Formats: sequence, structure tokens, C-alpha cells
Amino acid sequence: MLYPVAIDKGKSSIGVRVPDIPGCFSGGNDFNDAIKSVREAIEAHIELLLEDGEPVPQATSIDNYLADSDYEGVIWAVVDVDLTRLMGKSEKINVTLPSLLIRRIDQFVASHPEYGSRSGFLSQIAADKIVSMPKL
Repeated sequence: MLYPVAIDKGKSSIGVRVPDIPGCFSGGNDFNDAIKSVREAIEAHIELLLEDGEPVPQATSIDNYLADSDYEGVIWAVVDVDLTRLMGKSEKINVTLPSLLIRRIDQFVASHPEYGSRSGFLSQIAADKIVSMPKL
């Protein structure tokens, strides 16, 4: 998920807020350090939510916050967080899918290397649909 982050540059440090995840913030001495720190803060926050069976806040667009006076004068960036990596050890399973669907998935993955593999694609799509829902 691509979470928007609001970067506040101070005199001696940089603060970063994550509007889509209330209470999630971080900072650093420079931009690279601040982005690295906020990624770790987002991952830690999401891990706790997953462990507690709570829904994970959906990432929205920076556009949702551009007119918000709380974010006036910030620098915007996005942080990519792989939710599947936070969900525990991978397990191998057998899945039955129609052959045409498998070919279409493989074609899609070939043109979208960010998924890495068929399994990576299926994991990411499933996570995107499921982790934002409360535990049943």
C-alpha cells in the first residue's frame, strides 16, 4: 500500500506524519532518515493492528489532504508498505483456478514486476481486500 506522509521540516530535524493512520508519526535528521523511520513506524503500527485482529487503515490519496489546514506547508511523499510481509511466515497451499485466469495473472505479473511472482500477486491482492476488514 502507498501511504501518503506529510513531512514537516524543522530547524534541526524533520517530522513525518501519516494522516491515514491516526497516531502514527516519526522523524529523522534528514529526509532519507525520516522516510526510513516513518516506514518502520507504519510497519510497527500495522503489525500491532494485525496481531490484535483490527482492520488496517486503507491508504488514500494525497489529494484528500491538500486543502486540510493541518497539513499546510508540508512536503508530501508516499511510503510503500508490503502488508503481506507483515502477516507472518509464508505457507505453501494448493489452489485451483481456471487456466485462462492463470494465464491472465501471469501476463499481468510479467508486466508488473513489483509483484515478483504469481504468489506475490495473489498474496497482495488478497491482503488488499482482507486486511482492512475487522476480524470476524
